[in-house]
Amino acid sequence: MSDKDVSTPRVFLIRHGQTEWSQNFRHTSTTDIPLTDRGEKQVRASAKYMYGSGKLIDPAKLAKVYVSPRQRATRTYELLSGKTDGYEITESLAEWHYGEYEGLKPAEIRAKRKAQGLDKDQEWEIWRDGCEGGESPAQVSSRIDSLIKTIRDLQAPHMQDSEPKDVVLVAHGHLTRAFAKRWLGYELSFPLSLMMEPGGVGILSYQHHNINEPALLLGLGFPSQE
Repeated sequence: MSDKDVSTPRVFLIRHGQTEWSQNFRHTSTTDIPLTDRGEKQVRASAKYMYGSGKLIDPAKLAKVYVSPRQRATRTYELLSGKTDGYEITESLAEWHYGEYEGLKPAEIRAKRKAQGLDKDQEWEIWRDGCEGGESPAQVSSRIDSLIKTIRDLQAPHMQDSEPKDVVLVAHGHLTRAFAKRWLGYELSFPLSLMMEPGGVGILSYQHHNINEPALLLGLGFPSQE
């Protein structure tokens, strides 16, 4: 972030660390499984470089922390921050409800839908088609949009001051990418390809200190040591 935008509020979007199912590419929403040992190491590595006084995510600058209700998300924040409190659980950050596709791999979902006579003209795409027995893109967008409004109401009065105003969100693979799309004002079906590594951190912010110009912070500039 350039010097002129250094006081602009930010939203840190964090994906939980690896689980057994994410390692095997199985869709995991309501199934409440823990992080693997590797998943915990991923989060601790992110914490070492990114969380702490004077680091990218500075606790002194945080106004709010929102976390998905699943244990893989709450454990991620506790490992990241070294705290077991100080965050708010919200269903707005729960993973996309996969319904009939819970626990299945993408190829298994496509085979299941083909057997049901679906997707005759084009392959299944969650961003467009949603999940049978689960959530549609419109339903996911609705709950994300509600949280975005809450965050912007919190940050709008502090676009240039030095008050704590950064926000941390800890969620899941599809949900973090869906959140970024909605932050930018895109429908979930918009062909914006985004990736989020387990234990990874993404940054959302605003251009020109303007609450009406939400942006994806694509790269950070490091301060001069002179």
